[in-house]
Amino acid sequence: MFKLDMDAQAKINLTLDVLYRRPDGYHEVEMIMQSIALKDRLTIELMPRGFVKVCCNTPELSCDESNLVYKAAKLMIDEYNLDAGVKVTLEKNIPLAAGLAGGSADAAAVIIGMNELFDLKIPTEKLMMLGKTIGADVPFCIHGGTALAQGIGEKITPLRPVKGMGLLLIKPPYAVSTKQVYSRLDVKNIKTRPDTPAMVQKILSEDMGAVAKGLCNVLEEVTFELYPELARIKQELLEKGAMGSLMSGSGPTVYGVFETLSDAKKAAGKMPRGNRTFIVTETK
Repeated sequence: MFKLDMDAQAKINLTLDVLYRRPDGYHEVEMIMQSIALKDRLTIELMPRGFVKVCCNTPELSCDESNLVYKAAKLMIDEYNLDAGVKVTLEKNIPLAAGLAGGSADAAAVIIGMNELFDLKIPTEKLMMLGKTIGADVPFCIHGGTALAQGIGEKITPLRPVKGMGLLLIKPPYAVSTKQVYSRLDVKNIKTRPDTPAMVQKILSEDMGAVAKGLCNVLEEVTFELYPELARIKQELLEKGAMGSLMSGSGPTVYGVFETLSDAKKAAGKMPRGNRTFIVTETK
C-alpha cells in the first residue's frame, strides 16, 4: 500500500469547564467533546526517506513546518525511525480557527493513517499520548466519538455515543484567539459552570432533550464580551427552534441542536446569512 485516504472529523463541545490555572501555565479543564459529521479529507502518500510535504486547497492555511499535519507526519517519522517520507494532500472543509478542532483533527488523521500505512500496530492509547505533544485536542480527535476530556484535554474517558442529533453551525467571518480568551478568563469568578456529572448521566440515559438543555461553556463569558454578535447568534438559534445552543471551544462557531437533520436545515433557511458561514451537519 503506497497511498491512504483518511477522514478528519470536526468536534464540538457539549460542555467546557475550566477548573484552575496550572503551574505550567496551562489550564486544567473538564469537558465533554463530541465528534460531528463535518470532516476534512486527507490523502497520505509514501515518498522517499526524509521527504515531508503538505499540500492544501485552502490558500489561507500555511503548509510549512508550522502546520499541525506537517508536525504530525514528522513526529511519526522521527519517533519510529521510518525509512520513508510522506506527502499529505489536505482537502479542508472544516473552517479555520473556528473552535471545531480542524487542525487537531487533521493531525490525528495523519497519526492514525501513518500507523496504518507503515503497519506499525501502535495501540490507540500510545497514539493519543503522541498526539498530546502536538496539541491538547489531538488525543480526543484520535479517539473520536463522545468522551469526557480532563487534564489539559488529553485524559479521555469514552462515553455512550451521541449520534444523529441535527446541528446547525454558524461561524462569523473572523477568528478568535484561544490564548486571549483564556488570558481574560477569571477562573475564580466564573458565573455559570456546567454540571458535568449530570451531563454524563443525561448522555447515558440517551435523553437528547436533556443533553441539549445541559449545554454549557464557561468561555462564553469572555468571548461573548469580546464579540457580542455571538450571543445574538445563540439567541437566534433558540428562537428558530434549537433545543439548545452553545459556542464550541473558544469560538467563534456557535451551534444549535435540533431533533433531526431536517429540522436543522429548516432553521438554516429561516436565518439571515450575511457573511456568516452556515453548516448543517450531525453528531457522529
